[in-house]
Amino acid sequence: MAQVTVTIDGKQYRMACDEGQEEHLIDLAGRFDRYVTHLKGSFGEIGDQRLTVMAGIMVMDELSELQKRVRGMESEIATLRKTRDDALVKADRSDAALTGALATLAERMEGLAARLNADRPVE
Repeated sequence: MAQVTVTIDGKQYRMACDEGQEEHLIDLAGRFDRYVTHLKGSFGEIGDQRLTVMAGIMVMDELSELQKRVRGMESEIATLRKTRDDALVKADRSDAALTGALATLAERMEGLAARLNADRPVE
């Protein structure tokens, strides 16, 4: 298990993570630190615990909004898939109808050609 040191609000924290996840953990800590820094700039020194709780709530609010957007997109994707599937079924029916009409037309043409050949005088 790998370990990294991250800095949040000027304080260093040693954390463990899976091998290969070090940069990801450092990035996440940096992003969280920006929330804390923003709150500290807005409210001043209101205590580490309160800043951390408020930053956590901001992150959860952002996550909640993103989850709503994902659900909306998933719903839209489902609608688009259904529309696509309906269009494919309709296209298959149209292809089948066209194939049938062409087969009928070919039979009629063959019948007409046979009649024309039958009516033609023998040389």
